[in-house]
Amino acid sequence: MTDSSRPAAPTRTVVHLMRHGEVHNPHGVLYGRLPGYRISELGSKMARLVADHLAANDITHVVASPLERAQQTAAPIAESHGLQVVTDERVIESDNYFEGMTIGGGAGLRNPRHWPKLVNPFRPSWGEPYDAVAERMLAAVGDAREAAAGHEAVIVSHQLPVWTVRNRLLGNRLWHDPRRRECTLASLTSLLYEDDELLSVTYSEPAAALLAGASKMAGA
Repeated sequence: MTDSSRPAAPTRTVVHLMRHGEVHNPHGVLYGRLPGYRISELGSKMARLVADHLAANDITHVVASPLERAQQTAAPIAESHGLQVVTDERVIESDNYFEGMTIGGGAGLRNPRHWPKLVNPFRPSWGEPYDAVAERMLAAVGDAREAAAGHEAVIVSHQLPVWTVRNRLLGNRLWHDPRRRECTLASLTSLLYEDDELLSVTYSEPAAALLAGASKMAGA
């Protein structure tokens, strides 16, 4: 006979936030949300390596940004678990005024006519507010956690959205130095929940062995 008065065991759920693999970007374009930027051959290897790393995990839900690089990165993970990739606009790259420009050069970031967009790094003035990024990512994480309750979910997104929601969850400030983000290509930021309580945030780099060969122009 079971004791009906005994409280039910808490439900543990993991949501892995993954940054996509390396992108083919030979001209160093800040591509942001521009279409047509796909993962490189190395990026494909990264995606497969992470899929192999997660093959034994109890993954029941895979989500990706609508951008090609995220969809391609998510595909091997979904395939290895017999799942379809769910597209979620809320985990897309952040909007950026400098989208389409190249790094450096008089026509790009160093042009004085663009400097007014750099006056407020706390919002930031050049793109989507950090608060807005955090809120849409939190909503997506909540839905993924519900869809995979008692199991694991993977959300393939982009560096800034992953880093921003991580900071929000940990109670850290949202504005930051982009050079200090702990979110390398194909990395995993894993959120462990017990019912509605966040127990831990852990970070790992399953594709670390391939990072040395990645281009500095891989983007977000």
